[in-house]
Amino acid sequence: MKTVKVILAAIALTVGLGAQAQTVNVDTAKSSISWLGKKVGGEHSGTIKLKSGELKLDGSAIAGGEFVVDMNSLACTDLTDAEWNGKLVGHLKSDDFFGVEKYPEAKLVITNKAAFSGDKATVTGDLTIKAATHPVSFVVTKNGNTYTAEITVDRSKYDVRYGSKSFFDNLGDKVIYDDFYLTVNLVVE
Repeated sequence: MKTVKVILAAIALTVGLGAQAQTVNVDTAKSSISWLGKKVGGEHSGTIKLKSGELKLDGSAIAGGEFVVDMNSLACTDLTDAEWNGKLVGHLKSDDFFGVEKYPEAKLVITNKAAFSGDKATVTGDLTIKAATHPVSFVVTKNGNTYTAEITVDRSKYDVRYGSKSFFDNLGDKVIYDDFYLTVNLVVE
């Protein structure tokens, strides 16, 4: 009988701890995402906006979360010439790259419970771009109600082929590297 009481107490404690998890919304107006893409002999950078986001917190751990990115908000910040800037953004939104008309959103869903060690936690999630979903892992740093991360994405996994040596031979100095980089700054309410 004591064993049953101990098991019931353990279950009650576990359920009670699970109830402490809370979902907090991301303040999309205060949050930011910057991107960086590199090619032979150069690079381009810009921003993209978060459409919505929520983070599930359980004590000193990230217990989950879901974030939706508005692909139509893709902007270039390094080209000051309006014509060249418009051409680059148009090309990035085209089917050669992210096919924004057909795929207006990208999404990240956190799939692991990540405990913080100090101010850092290693998070794993499923990233969906152009209807292709693949796992990504990255380190999140917490500072008050702000969470930051540097995420490396291999575009070839998401069928973003233009200028990729993973798909085309003989590109020479026209190669655009497969990895692009996101700097994420999330502010929760």
